[in-house]
Amino acid sequence: MTAVLTDIEGTTTDIAFVHKVLFPYARERLPDFVRARTGDAAVAACLAEINELEKRAVPLEDAIALLVRWSDEDRKIKPLKTVQGLIWTDGYRDGALKAHVYRDVPPALSAWHESGIKLYVYSSGSIAAQKLLFAHTGAGDLTPLFDGYFDTGTGAKTDPESYEKIAGAIGEEPAAILFLSDAVKELKAARLAGLRCVLFDRTRDPGTPPSSSNAFPVVSGFQQIDPRAETGLA
Repeated sequence: MTAVLTDIEGTTTDIAFVHKVLFPYARERLPDFVRARTGDAAVAACLAEINELEKRAVPLEDAIALLVRWSDEDRKIKPLKTVQGLIWTDGYRDGALKAHVYRDVPPALSAWHESGIKLYVYSSGSIAAQKLLFAHTGAGDLTPLFDGYFDTGTGAKTDPESYEKIAGAIGEEPAAILFLSDAVKELKAARLAGLRCVLFDRTRDPGTPPSSSNAFPVVSGFQQIDPRAETGLA
């Protein structure tokens, strides 16, 4: 059995959508959202986590200031990721947000899913945020195509051990897993763990044939991939 493990930013989704749409949307609403939802269990848990991280009782406005600073610094901190996810949930539900995926992604994922290939996501965004994004794309709800999701709770994406853990969690030999990412450091870590790897370069002309001249096979889109091929290329 072959499995595909895919990154999101720069691979399935334009980085600009995450950094120029999602992050600013949450950043603008974060202070008022936290103030209005302190009684919600999820927000209260985030504030408690901030106290633990800071090793002190952090006043509400100071906690909000920390969340805003972490957002500006693009920090991968759980309380921030949780609050962002809650804000995005409201945005998707209200129709203010619609997630971007490249046009070549849905047909490829559908075909691989129908052929019995298991599909997984590994992103620095929280699992909740990953599910939200794929549930609210312009192509519809893609979440039924996926068999599982992984975030940095598993480990850093540049640590080979993270990919070993993922292989163990999904019950596949590392060599049976094809990892797709636009980040060379991530691919190097995955390859050290034994995964097959393909590098995405979305700046390439879609008509440019895949190449293998670099350290990894390089593609511009999902249509150039064959998960069952040894190289990962169609």
